[in-house]
Formats: sequence, structure tokens, C-alpha cells
Amino acid sequence: MAWKTKQSATIEIDKRSEPYLTQQMQDRFTEELLPRYETKHASLIPILHEIQDEYRCIPYQAMIEIATFLELKPADVLDTASFYEEFSIEKLGKYVIGVCQSVACEICGHQAILDHVRKKLDLEPHETTDDGKFTLLTLECLGSCDTAPVALVNDELHENLTIEKLDQIMENLPD
Repeated sequence: MAWKTKQSATIEIDKRSEPYLTQQMQDRFTEELLPRYETKHASLIPILHEIQDEYRCIPYQAMIEIATFLELKPADVLDTASFYEEFSIEKLGKYVIGVCQSVACEICGHQAILDHVRKKLDLEPHETTDDGKFTLLTLECLGSCDTAPVALVNDELHENLTIEKLDQIMENLPD
């Protein structure tokens, strides 16, 4: 497999007039978060979590703002945000369906559930429907091997999952 490169030196970053990392956030992080860590860099992951919770993704502009706030290189923020699968650089749908693909879930039939969702939503993992309603993810172990197969729908764990149960969960989601 070959690595495909992008002309990152010439990529235009979409910017909005107001910051993602607001002054209020910076003040709160300075007062409450930074003192808990030996270095500013150590607070990067909690800050990324908060930005993603607030905006449903971590926009490039936010990464630059975080880097400035923590006195890091923007590349260090991007490396962290793109390394961990719980972070998304692309905007997530209103409902994120994360199907566990650990060994236990694999043995208990996660593939049938994943294939059903792929077909039903016409999505591949890490894609979002055109209407922005659903994002499909594959996730590594969710720590519920005794109730496999499992999936997260937003932050709610659904255990002993079947295709029928997942269809019912999806049908009961508010618009």
C-alpha cells in the first residue's frame, strides 16, 4: 500500500471569525485544568475532548488555537487528534453509531451488525450521511466483552446487540 500525500503547505484552512477556543474556555482551563498537570502539553487530550463535545469535531482552526494556548506546534495537536479514534477532524453526525470490532464482538457477530448498518445507511465506517444525521464508526474494544456484540450510539452503550435491537434503537432516535 502506498502513502498518499497532500500538499499541506498550500491547503487553505477554513476559518470563522469567532474562535473555537473561547476566552471563557481558556480562562477555565487556566484556572481548573492546567494546574492538575505538570506540563501544559499534558492537558491536550482533555481540551480536545471538550472541543469535540462542543463542536462535534475538532476543526483545524481549533487545533491552531489550542496549539497557541498550550504553546505547542499545531502539528503536535493534529498528531494527537488524528491518532486517537475517539477524536474526529470531520464533523460527526447528530447520531454516532460506533460498532465494536474487538475479538469478543467479532466472535459474537459484530460483522453482521456492521454490514446491516452500512447497507441501511449507505455508509462506510467513518462516513456521515448527507443529511448529517448519522456517522458510522468502527471502534476497538469498548470493555463489555461479556455482553458482546456491543455498540455505542452517541455515548450510550448497547449490549447483547442484534440487528433487530439496533434497528429499534435507530427508529426511536428523535429527529
